[in-house]
Amino acid sequence: MRMINVVAATVAGSCLVVAPAAEASMVRHWDKRVKCEQEDPEGRVIPTRYGNGELGWNHFSGKHNIKKCRVVDAALAGKVDRKSGGRLEYYGVARNGTKLVSIVVIVQYARRTAAGEYDAGTGKKVGVVTAYCKGMTKCPNWINE
Repeated sequence: MRMINVVAATVAGSCLVVAPAAEASMVRHWDKRVKCEQEDPEGRVIPTRYGNGELGWNHFSGKHNIKKCRVVDAALAGKVDRKSGGRLEYYGVARNGTKLVSIVVIVQYARRTAAGEYDAGTGKKVGVVTAYCKGMTKCPNWINE
């Protein structure tokens, strides 16, 4: 009987040690350096970080063809159009002559993303998660002129 109790305690102890290591591995690698930064009308300073293929500049500059900070910054210079906790959405319009396209910029104004996969560090905000042209996968090239 005693032997079983000792074995059970050892297994339980092992599980406690494994759990924190698994949680730490959930945080994904990304480049936290700031590519650009914009202050919104309510005084929030919002960084656009380089990120990786899933969020930030490296994500949307390739996948959505937004290659100029001014495109993102123009939307962030306006009011928050939609808010849900730390997730903020800003809507803007890019214009080139008679051509118009709606821009959506999604921001995580918190230290971590909602799922906890990315952490900006103590006292910092994740910032721009993505930016895209509404209704299309890739923005037209003219928005980067």
